[in-house]
Amino acid sequence: MAAFLRSKCPSVGRTLMGSLGNSLFGAANSSVGAVTRPSHCDAISQQIRTFIQMRTNLKVVDNSGAKRVMCIQSLRGKKGARLGDTIIGSVKEAQPRGKVKKGDVVYGVVVRAAMKKGRSDGSEIQFDDNAIVLVNNKGELIGTRVFGPVPHELRKKKHLKILALAEHIV
Repeated sequence: MAAFLRSKCPSVGRTLMGSLGNSLFGAANSSVGAVTRPSHCDAISQQIRTFIQMRTNLKVVDNSGAKRVMCIQSLRGKKGARLGDTIIGSVKEAQPRGKVKKGDVVYGVVVRAAMKKGRSDGSEIQFDDNAIVLVNNKGELIGTRVFGPVPHELRKKKHLKILALAEHIV
């Protein structure tokens, strides 16, 4: 759920977020180009993070009633979706009395992606999970709340309503 927190294995390294990352972890780890030692959990924590593509399971972070959605199609291009892109998905798990039901085909906007995204100031943002907010085919939100952090890159993609409802903007 964290955007710029450490990895699960402390000896592997951390995701830097510009100068903010250096101030969070103290002067002992202040060198940006530090080489990390390989450990026994490298294969688990350093897996390759790719685009959100077909058959990717995503967490739903609004109160629309869905819990988990599987991506059917990315509306961005052939490779897949990134932060702020719209996808079409199928609801795999849903709450009993929600606005959407299991098996419904829905549109969603990607608000968290496990793939690293470079920013214009040189920092990188990476989330621990893949998450979406459900929207209708006109782009209006289905839910009325957005849980967890969302990146400010959604402003460039014209998803201002998601940013207005978000708990925390990273």
